[in-house]
Amino acid sequence: MSLNIGRARTGEGPRAWRSAIWKQPVLVPLHLGAEGLAGDQQANRRLHGGPDKAVCVYSIDHAAWWRESLAAPEWGAGAVGENFTVAGQAEASVCLGDIYEVGTALVQVSQPRSPCRTLARRWGRPDLPKRVVQSGRTGWYLRVLRPGLVETGTSVALIDRPFPEWTIARVNATTYGLVPDAGAGDRMALAEVPVLAAAWRDGIAGG
Repeated sequence: MSLNIGRARTGEGPRAWRSAIWKQPVLVPLHLGAEGLAGDQQANRRLHGGPDKAVCVYSIDHAAWWRESLAAPEWGAGAVGENFTVAGQAEASVCLGDIYEVGTALVQVSQPRSPCRTLARRWGRPDLPKRVVQSGRTGWYLRVLRPGLVETGTSVALIDRPFPEWTIARVNATTYGLVPDAGAGDRMALAEVPVLAAAWRDGIAGG
């Protein structure tokens, strides 16, 4: 639905902070490489970006819920700093390891998006990361298997689904303990999924 990029800038608040969370839609084709979209930037490369988090994806289908929940009528494309704003997909229908063709690029789902304090600062809501996790509306990340050109309005075509049992919703539930029967065995099984981003696997192993 929307292709979004942004440059790092200083945000307002009691303490100075820098982020590129303010993504703006672009209407021209962009090159998508192993590190992300041409012209996009991340302020904190230690926590954001990199091959396993080359593209952040979020569903516009969640927008109405967030507008009502947060009384934020301006919530729309790019609201969580995502690069791809998609329609017709959500955490319950997207699986870890899914391979999609987008334009001439080939991408793979690598992990859920883990909300941080930057999102809270962006919306002036300290409780927002917790609410994102509890609601399950996290979004997800893609790694790039084949660089190519992408643009707004391009379809997202599923090419392969090697792990249909591991929806992003289930990964979230297992990682964050959102369901009572998600125990150590489930976390161990998740950690053994070979396409799971290394940082997410290390987080599970660390507790």
